[in-house]
Amino acid sequence: MKTAVVTGASSGIGLVVACELARAGWRVIAQGRDPGRTEAALQHIRATAPAAEVDMLLADLSVMANVEQFAAQVRALTGRVDVLINNAGFFPASRIETADGFEQCFATNHLAPFLLTNLLLPLIKAAGPGAQIINTASSAHTFIKDMKWDDLQQRQIFSANDAYTQSKLANILHARELARRLAGDGIRVNAVHPGVVQTNFDSHGTLVVKLMYFLGRPFSLTPEQGADTVLWLAMGGAPDATGEYFVRRKIAKTTPAAKSAEGAARLWRLSEALVAGAKL
Repeated sequence: MKTAVVTGASSGIGLVVACELARAGWRVIAQGRDPGRTEAALQHIRATAPAAEVDMLLADLSVMANVEQFAAQVRALTGRVDVLINNAGFFPASRIETADGFEQCFATNHLAPFLLTNLLLPLIKAAGPGAQIINTASSAHTFIKDMKWDDLQQRQIFSANDAYTQSKLANILHARELARRLAGDGIRVNAVHPGVVQTNFDSHGTLVVKLMYFLGRPFSLTPEQGADTVLWLAMGGAPDATGEYFVRRKIAKTTPAAKSAEGAARLWRLSEALVAGAKL
């Protein structure tokens, strides 16, 4: 039986992915942050796939100690992870600093999946060649020229837009660098733009983001449509692709910053240092 770990699975795309993998006979270990939504999601998955083996774990992944605790819980539940889907994320309304001293959006959308992936790599490698890591990114990465290398935490000037867009660029750079590092292991790492999907994603966003989501509702995708490429990859689509950025089941064009091998390596080094500092 294949095992998937899915973050941000209490609603929206993550919930659809968890449900569909459970229906397909996968062992699913999912994560949510809100107790009520997480319990409701667990009941929904079990109703959808009564015979499936499913666990739903509570964790606020904006804090690195919680990421470590979540990884430890996963290790206690399984000895292998065939697919890790880093899907949890949000759009900030204001600058909030986490207990680790990180800007919350950067911590949740990038540092958490960076650390979680590293912590779960032994289990991913245990699944053998063909195992996958999938990052839910966004076309929003095209709205920022590059990472804010001199102020990743936006302590000098904060912009909710920039916080989100650079975190989505970071998801792609993370996938590119990790794909390079795991090339010899036969483990694929890719990033996916799911499309503009009607979920509760905008619940923490600014007034402008909430308005955009409201006005765009008639033109938005359903969570099922948004989950399609993630599920397609998880189920074996594009078996030779790694280090790529997918839109609608196809490798998509992206920005020079998102294609930069130097930027990907630089972000990796900085992320390692930040995460190591959080453990002190």
